[in-house]
Amino acid sequence: RTSIIAAANPVGGHYNKAKTVSENLKMGSALLSRFDLVFILLDVPNEDHDHLLSEHVMAMRNGKQTGCSSATVTREHSQNSNISVLEVLSDKPLAERLKLIPGENYDPIPHQLLKKYVGYARQYVYPKLSPEAAQILQKFYLELRQQSQRADSTPITTRQLESLIRLTEARSRLELREKATKEDAEDVVEIMKYSMLGTYSDEFGKLDFERSQHGSGMSKRSQGKKFISALHRVAERTYNNIFEL
Repeated sequence: RTSIIAAANPVGGHYNKAKTVSENLKMGSALLSRFDLVFILLDVPNEDHDHLLSEHVMAMRNGKQTGCSSATVTREHSQNSNISVLEVLSDKPLAERLKLIPGENYDPIPHQLLKKYVGYARQYVYPKLSPEAAQILQKFYLELRQQSQRADSTPITTRQLESLIRLTEARSRLELREKATKEDAEDVVEIMKYSMLGTYSDEFGKLDFERSQHGSGMSKRSQGKKFISALHRVAERTYNNIFEL
């Protein structure tokens, strides 16, 4: 067994949200379904992200590193600036906890140290699910199963449940713990929701759970929206909103 991280560009260089992931990548559904997580990376304007990216590009051009001054990520507004953000207990969602604030100090872990850390964790740490973590994963899986009962929707099988378990165990292994906690399961559920949010969003930015994630074609609802949009374009071009069958 091994972990695989793959990247792919959409056909034609542009991701069409009216199509499924499989259609955009021209990748077989059997192969695509083997990936536990699928993230759609779109170039959407974002002030904070654009600021960080521009600083990084400018620093790279000048041969400098950005914001590296300590061994941990620190918050300027925290009571103790030497405390790692990973050590601070918080009720905030995972996305908020991982978000970098422009101007804060951080220093990436050296490559060799990270490689040794991951190697040690994989060789010596084999976490098991706690009852609380198992309950959270089972509840989320059953909710997905109930959602998939609709016609023309992506089938949810035990493969998704196995993915949730693997990711939760990996989340616990990352911190060298022998027991996967409730917090590990909650983080994994949030990551899975984020992944599914990107794959199920249609071209109008709305969630459409009836579209097939790995198969071909759009759901009937998406096809109807596309047909109505086409009628609006024709009506605007011809100045006539009356159509004959």
